[in-house]
Amino acid sequence: MQDVIRLLPESLANQIAAGEVVQRPASVVKELVENAIDAGSNSIVLKVKDAGKTLIQVIDNGCGMSETDVRMSFERHATSKIGSSDDLFNINTFGFRGEALASIAAVAQVAVKTKREEDELGILLEIEGSEVKNQEPISTPKGTAFSVKNLFFNVPARRKFLKSNPVELKHIIDEFQRVALAHPEISMTMISEDKEIYNLRAGNIAKRIVSMFGKSYQEQLYPCQEDLGVIKVKGYIGKPENAKKTRGEQFFFVNGRYIKHSALNHAIMTAYDTILPDNHFPFYLLFIELDPANVDVNVHPTKTEVKFADERTTYAIVSAAVKQALASYGVAPSIDFGIDVNFAKDEEKGPVLTSTPPSIDSIEISSNLPDLPSPSESNSNTFSDNMSSTSTPLDDFVLNVPFEQDNNGEDFVKVSSRLNSWSNKEAGDLPDFTPWNPDEEQISSNNFSTSETPDEPITYSSRANDIDQSIEKLSDNEGFPSDNVIPTQLHQKFIMYQVKSGVMLMNQEAAHERILYEKFLLQIDNSSGVSQQLLFPKKVALNPSDFVLFTEFSPEITALGFGFSMEENNEILIKGIPAIIQGGDEQEILEELLEQVKHNQELRLSANENIARALAKRACIKSGQVLELQEMKSMIEQLFSCESPNYTPDGKKTVVLMDTAQIEGLFNIR
Repeated sequence: MQDVIRLLPESLANQIAAGEVVQRPASVVKELVENAIDAGSNSIVLKVKDAGKTLIQVIDNGCGMSETDVRMSFERHATSKIGSSDDLFNINTFGFRGEALASIAAVAQVAVKTKREEDELGILLEIEGSEVKNQEPISTPKGTAFSVKNLFFNVPARRKFLKSNPVELKHIIDEFQRVALAHPEISMTMISEDKEIYNLRAGNIAKRIVSMFGKSYQEQLYPCQEDLGVIKVKGYIGKPENAKKTRGEQFFFVNGRYIKHSALNHAIMTAYDTILPDNHFPFYLLFIELDPANVDVNVHPTKTEVKFADERTTYAIVSAAVKQALASYGVAPSIDFGIDVNFAKDEEKGPVLTSTPPSIDSIEISSNLPDLPSPSESNSNTFSDNMSSTSTPLDDFVLNVPFEQDNNGEDFVKVSSRLNSWSNKEAGDLPDFTPWNPDEEQISSNNFSTSETPDEPITYSSRANDIDQSIEKLSDNEGFPSDNVIPTQLHQKFIMYQVKSGVMLMNQEAAHERILYEKFLLQIDNSSGVSQQLLFPKKVALNPSDFVLFTEFSPEITALGFGFSMEENNEILIKGIPAIIQGGDEQEILEELLEQVKHNQELRLSANENIARALAKRACIKSGQVLELQEMKSMIEQLFSCESPNYTPDGKKTVVLMDTAQIEGLFNIR
């Protein structure tokens, strides 16, 4: 038998490696920009076209490379960053594996222009699919310019799985933001389709935050700083009252490297626990500095996850630092942008953690930090005052049900229903949950007909039957809650009413979410959303990442009844909102909608389903809202007119049936 194991060709091995390192255009941007920083650049320009699918260009003024180095840089595991295994535990650069450029060159057409300061001429190197196509001397400025064209040109299957341009551009912007925030001392520019997205001048971290997120952040931040010798925590955290409904403005940097760490995020959310509104996310940008030997950055292909030698201690220090900052600055500080706030350099003067937060006058702060007013000197309101004057989300929405009157003057609700179309289907031995009317005539044993010759048996069409056989739809000849069976609201969370086989409990929030979801899907498909125009249009500023996301879903958002126009500087002018949404702050509505869209993107939903889910979650009535009798009856009818009434779009139960046998079992009745 012949031998079957063989070495793979170098080009194929590089393509396999690229599967881990180069997942999308944003991965290329991250690697190239980090290389530019490692080269000592103080100015970096990023240009992209077609969301990076056609062109990614990174130009820097760093040290450049020699002719030999530029060829070696595209070899696998060739690097200038480490030389021995001991260096893996003392990494102070972004790159160190020597895989990125080889992986990129394996799946794209790459051109590099580079020149060192001492050289008269630079080098042009062109590589396509790991194969060198051209190398020649050229005249070029000091530094390096990488051009990556037609990403995945030789791997069409990978290119096919790339997302739409707005989604890919959003990922590129996210990567650019993280690198720019970590290095405010570097001037950075981002251009997409010949349009300038960012033009960030070199400065301190406070100026970089304001340049990136807007001038309003100048009054929204607290300095946060702790120095315990072995670990330093420094940065800014947001005021609780300025927390947003959307994630995306939370940043951790360990020794200058952006990381994702769920435990540290939990530490910060715990510090905000008692003062943060529900489902809000505060801004934070924290730098953690510690001995590189105490953190392992070589645990993930993209190096965005790290492992701490003592995670428990790191968690406690970060949480305590945030708590102390919140306690010390009960009134928001004004950041003096004329002062360098790149944090203390004198380690002996760093504040020390104490068991109880000290008064603001007793904290010794580095001279590099801005002077902060004491609570007694500031005219700002405390967070508790702001919260007390803010209406709760429950005040913003009401169940929007149109009521009419019949000829007898009695109120009733008209609801579109598909119940009348159910017929000629087989019946199952399932419990009946039609609200029971004690005045009804005695019903025959088949529970469907009182005549001597039973009608054809009826069953109820629902995809949820495959999941839960204990609940079925109402049939058209059995009606809805009558005057003799009155639904009751329980703890302002549930609707409870008697049915023939027991008691039905309905989660009012979950039920309304299912109703709205199916309604919004229909509106998007038919572009039939009803809009209510705002008397005073509201201008909402978004960060570039959210603006790109909004642009992608704008057709579906318009179909639901939103009226808006795109303005300059990533601003949206909201002119109308769907009629189903009553009241509320337009910016908050938009933020919640975008947050749900981000969450749903992880589930790989279609655009229509994503937006319908997001707005249904945002617009449904919430637990704690009092419902009138007619509203409860309307909700019952509308829910069981849905195609899948038993579950919310994300799989939570809307109704639970307790039959008589279960109830009797609770009392040991035989």
